[in-house]
Amino acid sequence: MGLFELIFISVGLAMDAFAVSICKGLNMRRMNNRHAGIIALFFGGFQALMPFFGLILGKQFERYITSIDHWIAFILLAVIGVNMIHEALGEDDGDSDDSGDHLDLKELLMLAIATSIDALAVGITFAFLQVNILPAVSLIGIITLVISFAGVHIGHQFGSRYEKKAEIAGGVILILIGLKILLEHLGVF
Repeated sequence: MGLFELIFISVGLAMDAFAVSICKGLNMRRMNNRHAGIIALFFGGFQALMPFFGLILGKQFERYITSIDHWIAFILLAVIGVNMIHEALGEDDGDSDDSGDHLDLKELLMLAIATSIDALAVGITFAFLQVNILPAVSLIGIITLVISFAGVHIGHQFGSRYEKKAEIAGGVILILIGLKILLEHLGVF
């Protein structure tokens, strides 16, 4: 597998993380580069680790993983999306200084796992194509990190203008990404 193919695979794998990064940026009242970096590290790190784990799992577990991966991603993204909508529609007491500025690491971990499950299947494929795994996962991780960091900044630009509407839109987007993953794997489209 050549460099261009790996770049295209990396960008393709990073698109779900990019969309979720935009959603995370939508919630930020103030742009926080430290939080954007942490978000990017989570997404880039998981996108790099999952193909590595996929390579280790190999062919023997492929049918078990691919039969449920879409359900896991859908459930995680839907739960987080519904939570975002619920928080946006909740009463604003005005006392919260850090609304939108708090980084929930548990939620971030779930999002990183949900957006990187496809990378696990790519890792299984890498095993059969005899891809040199270290350069491949490094490229996947770096590209996802950069794209996710940019996504947080892009999301913040819209979120700072539209606040609650942006948070509701972010929740809806997460649910739709989960639904898209589910429907693609079920063969609907």
